[in-house]
Amino acid sequence: MSTKTEEGAAHTPAKKKFEFPGAVTMLAIVTVLVWIAALFIPAGRFGVDVDGSPVPGSFETVTSPLTFFERIQQLILSPVNGLYGVQDPLTGFVDTDNIGRLFGSVGVVLFIMALGAFISVSFATRSLETAVSQLATKLSDKGWLLITVIMVLFSLLGSTMGFSVETFGFYALLIPLMTALGYDRMVAATMIILGALVGNMASTVNPFSIGVASGEAGVSIGDGIVLRVILWVVLTAVAVVFVLRYAAKVKKDPATSLVGFDIDDDEEEEAAPPVDIDSKLTGIQKLVLVITGLTFGLMIFSVIPWSSIFGGTTGPAEYDAYHVTATEPYWFELNWWFPQLAMLFILAAVLVGIVAKMGEKKTVSLITRGAGDMVGPAIVILLARGVSVIMTNTETLDTILNAMEQLVSGASAGVFAILVMLVNIPLAFLIPSSSGHATLAMPLLAPLGDFAGVSRSLVITAFQMGHGLMLMVAPTNVVVVGGLAMAKVGYDKFLRFVWPLLLINFVIVVVVIGAAAVLE
Repeated sequence: MSTKTEEGAAHTPAKKKFEFPGAVTMLAIVTVLVWIAALFIPAGRFGVDVDGSPVPGSFETVTSPLTFFERIQQLILSPVNGLYGVQDPLTGFVDTDNIGRLFGSVGVVLFIMALGAFISVSFATRSLETAVSQLATKLSDKGWLLITVIMVLFSLLGSTMGFSVETFGFYALLIPLMTALGYDRMVAATMIILGALVGNMASTVNPFSIGVASGEAGVSIGDGIVLRVILWVVLTAVAVVFVLRYAAKVKKDPATSLVGFDIDDDEEEEAAPPVDIDSKLTGIQKLVLVITGLTFGLMIFSVIPWSSIFGGTTGPAEYDAYHVTATEPYWFELNWWFPQLAMLFILAAVLVGIVAKMGEKKTVSLITRGAGDMVGPAIVILLARGVSVIMTNTETLDTILNAMEQLVSGASAGVFAILVMLVNIPLAFLIPSSSGHATLAMPLLAPLGDFAGVSRSLVITAFQMGHGLMLMVAPTNVVVVGGLAMAKVGYDKFLRFVWPLLLINFVIVVVVIGAAAVLE
C-alpha cells in the first residue's frame, strides 16, 4: 500500500508556480483598469488661451462626451487608435477616421520592424558575433568600463536632446556583447533603459521637455540649469554604480542573476552554432560592420536638434509627433524622425544583403523574418499608447489636472516644490510624452509657484523630476516595455531590479528640490 502511495505521489504533478503576466497581457490589464477608472472620473475641461494652454482656475465639469456604449468602443478600439489614431485639432478626439495629427505610435512600430529587418540580415553574416567575440576577449576584465561609458553617453544624450526611443537600435549590438562578457540580459537592458531615462529625468537643456516647459512658463531654458546639471551628475553616477554592482555580482556568481542565462527553447532551435573566439573577420564581415557603424552613427546624428541645444531657444515642440522645435535649424541638421529612420534601416539591410552576396530571395526572406520578430514589441507599444487614447477621448485628463492644481495650491515653498514633483508622477503614467505633459501641466503650475514663492525654473525642475521618476517604470512608456520586450526581460524582474534605485532617486530629489526651494 505504501509503495502505491509513494508511486502515486511520485506521479502527482507539481503545483505550477505563479508567473507574472507577459508585457502584452500586463498592458491589456492596465488598459482595462484605466478604462474602469475613466468610468468613475467625471469629464472636465479647462479653458484655453490663444496658444491652446489651459488657464488656471478655469476648470469646469462637463457632460461626458461619450455614452456608455461609446466608452466600451473606446476600450475595444484603444489598441487600434494607439497604433494609427489621428487627433482632431479642434475637439482633441482621437480616431482613425479623423483629419489632424497622428496620435498613434505607428511610426515607432514601423521603425522597430525596420530595425528587426536590418538585425536579421546583418546577423546572418555572423559579422557582429565574430566582432563581439573578439571584443569580449579584449575586454574580459574591463566590462565595467564599457557599461560606464555607454550609460553616461546615453544619459548625456537623454539630458540634452531627449534621447530615448532611439535606444531601440542598440539592443541588437549590446545584448550579444554583454552576454559574451559574462553578464546577463538584465545588465544589457538596464544599461540602455536606465542610461537614457535617467538622462531624460535629469534633463538640462532638452528642448522637448525643459524647452517646452520653459516656453509654457515664460522663462529662459537656461534658468535653473546649474541645479539641473548637479542633479544630472548625481543621478547618473548613482544609476551607473547601481548597475555596476549588479553586473559585478552576476559575473562573479551567475546564480544571482534575476533573469538567468538560459535560452528559450524556440531560440535554441534557431540559434546558430557558436563563433570560435579565435576566428577572424573576413573582408565582407568588416564591410558589414562598417555599414552597421555608419547606419547607427547617422541615426544618432540625424535626430539631434543641434540648433535647439546650442541656440537655447524655448518654444512649443511635440517630440512624439513632429520632432521639431521652434528654433531655426542649422544648415547641416537633417531633422529625421521615424519615417526616415525606418527607411534608413531598410536600405541598410538591402545594402548588407548585396555586399554579402546573399541574393534576392534570401535577403527578402531575412528582412521579412526580422520584421516579424518585432511584432511582439510592436503590440506592447501600441497598447501603451492606447491607454493615453482612452484618457484623452473620455476627457478625464483635465479633471486629473484640476485635482493636481487643487492639491499644490496654498503650500509653503519647500512643500510646494516637493508636491509639484509628487503630483506629476501619476500624471506621467497617463502622459508619457514629456512635451505633452509640460504643455498641459506647466501653465497651471507655474503661476501657482509665484504665490508659493518658488521660482518658475524650480517648478520646471520639480515637474521634470516627477515625470522622469515615473517614466523609469511606467508600463505606458514604450522605452521601458518595448526595450524589455526586445531584451526578453520580464517586467516583474525589471521592477524587482529597479525599485531600490527608484527609492534612492526619490530621496535625492526630495532633499535637493526641497532644500533649493527653501534657500531661494
